[in-house]
Order: sequence, then C-alpha cells, then structure tokens
Amino acid sequence: MNELFANDAAVNDLLILVDGRDEEIGQATKEQAHTQGLLHRAFSVVLRREDGQGRQILLAQRAQGKYHSSGLWANSCCSHPRAGEQVLDAAYRRVPEELGCQARDLREIAGFIYRAEFDNGLCEYEYDHVLVGECVGTPDPDPSEVGDVRWVSEQDLAAELAAHPERFSAWAFTVLSLVLAQD
Repeated sequence: MNELFANDAAVNDLLILVDGRDEEIGQATKEQAHTQGLLHRAFSVVLRREDGQGRQILLAQRAQGKYHSSGLWANSCCSHPRAGEQVLDAAYRRVPEELGCQARDLREIAGFIYRAEFDNGLCEYEYDHVLVGECVGTPDPDPSEVGDVRWVSEQDLAAELAAHPERFSAWAFTVLSLVLAQD
C-alpha cells in the first residue's frame, strides 16, 4: 500500500471508473484511482442554512493527515460512491460519517470533470457531481477527515474565492462557484 493512504480506512473501497459522459466502464480501488490517475465518479456536497441575515454555506477544512490537499478549505463533504452505490445514497452516507450531522433535500445541480496532479505523485481525475442541500444538526466532524468547519455567508465566500483561491482545494473553486450561481 502507498504510505500516503496509511490513515485512510477507505483505501481499498472499489470506486466507479467512468468515461467522459459518466458512464461506468469499470472499477478500481481508491488507491489505484488516485495513483494511476483514473477517471472516476465522485461527489461534492454543499450544505446550506439560513441564519436570519441570509444564506450561509458550510465549509470544511481537509484534515492534516489527508493524502492530498491537507489544510485546504473545500465544500462541506467530498467523497466517492462505492461500486454499486448511487451518488445520492453515497452522499447521505458520507455526510454524517465526515461531518457528524445530517443532510436534507440533497439535489444535484451540476457535474464536471477536473484533473489535478499533486506534488506527492497523486492525481485526482474525477467526474464530480455537485449536490446541494440543507444541514440538519450541528456539525461534529471526524478529525481524521476534517480539520475544521465554518459557516460563511454567500457574499463573504464569493469575496474569499476571488481574493484567496489558494486557500481552497483544486475542485472547491468550481464547486462553490456553481453553487453561488444558483437561485
């Protein structure tokens, strides 16, 4: 096993390999997908809430022990459906596992492909389904997945993305921009 995945309990999960139209073409372990740069299905969840002054978005900071992008901010929850699992089912499974809260009324608003190569030799090559929903409960994140969480207004998030894109993971800029363009 690649030592970068030593702390990842899901390293041997079978992920869904896809073509450019998100049609399933095979399976690979999480480690294989990220070391060989294989296009695979993923999802990014953005949880929102109303706070009386407008809508807020929950951001999650990737834990320091993550195999890439540690310490960077991202959308609320990012993961992969397992082989045989639908995207929405996977999202409803992963939100409480990562964040310790629940998602409600998730809906897909977009999908896009991105490829990001990292200094440690790993590669994210994903067909990413962007899901938006409401946060139910108070986040209590798994520290092996999430270093910190914060609620941010849509206006402040737009300003931060423009001023400091380097604070965000490779996919977060696109995911969060797509969500901000909604409604």
